[in-house]
Amino acid sequence: MAVFVLDKGKQPLMPCREKRARLLLERGRAVVHKQRRAFRRRRRSKNLRYRAPRFDNRTRKAGWLPPSLQHRVDTAMAWLERLSKLAPITATSQELVRFDTQQLDNPEISGVEYQQGTLLGYEVREHLLEKWGRECAYCGTGDTPLEIEHVVPRSRGGSNRVSNLTLSCHDCNQAKDALLLADFFATDKGLKKRLKANGLSASARLERVQHELKHPLRDASAVNATRWALLTALKATGLPVTVGTGGRTKYNRQRLDIPKTHALDAACVGVFGSLHTWAVPTLTIKATGRGSYQRTRLTKHGFPRGVLMRQKQVHGFQTGDMVCACVPTGKKAGTHTGRVAVRKTGSFNIQTEQGAVQGISHQHCTLIQRGDGYGYHLTASINL
Repeated sequence: MAVFVLDKGKQPLMPCREKRARLLLERGRAVVHKQRRAFRRRRRSKNLRYRAPRFDNRTRKAGWLPPSLQHRVDTAMAWLERLSKLAPITATSQELVRFDTQQLDNPEISGVEYQQGTLLGYEVREHLLEKWGRECAYCGTGDTPLEIEHVVPRSRGGSNRVSNLTLSCHDCNQAKDALLLADFFATDKGLKKRLKANGLSASARLERVQHELKHPLRDASAVNATRWALLTALKATGLPVTVGTGGRTKYNRQRLDIPKTHALDAACVGVFGSLHTWAVPTLTIKATGRGSYQRTRLTKHGFPRGVLMRQKQVHGFQTGDMVCACVPTGKKAGTHTGRVAVRKTGSFNIQTEQGAVQGISHQHCTLIQRGDGYGYHLTASINL
């Protein structure tokens, strides 16, 4: 696994192996460094006299994004800044993808060479693969070639909108033909046979398909809304920025026979030659926040339903810290590593990769890293 290394002047060097990092430390050519910042608590009564006059605070600036979307851009830029202090980053790449949520035959792909040939239709197809879990929406069959299929047939007035598209295996696509969805599930014997072989029920599968068709395109809309803001922020860093499409990313991944994960997709963005030693563990990072100043929990009607404890730390731990708990005996015996949620009683909850483990005594916990607003866990490497 690669280790970030800083020289004596705290300038980032190329990441190296653990053994080489230890040698650099022993020879005095590198230093141990932990980036920490002092965070101030801002109360509601602070800084009010510096607030802009209300009549000047009515309009939104150009490029304004809702806070729920702006935090995505801010998180990406925060990690770019953090990694730039640990590694010699010389350029950035962004997948400037846009999911076409209106029509199948008009995907927005940059460049004439991407609108024709092998990349035609990759954007919408990739969206459908993610939406339907890379399996036939009707019978649940996986590991088979999938075809784009109209839920409401074109002959019955169905459109090319993404909300009317799904993926199906060849057998289901041919059998459904011009049938409506409910009639197909009720009458087709071949579908029932395939569902039984996959351990699925027709009624549950039909309900799932109908539910997914009504599912809003929030994620696709968020990508569409933030892509230009992120590109502008990346350009403001002064680093060279290259952009690519989702179609190019998938083309690179399939050309090199690389499995699909978020981390490997990021490595396949844009134009590049090859990717070596990709079967390595991946560090997954998720923004979790630093808690809330609100101490009283409310019901949906605004009535208090509980009060949180006032103290921040319990036995030297606070919510958000990464800990390792070694429990010697009992029902929860074993080693549990994850993000801790403290309790005044000293009995903590630990959110591990496998799920939450409740009722762990503080005596079994060892601090790994102080909470910094992010949750971390290591994903196992992919072996083919």
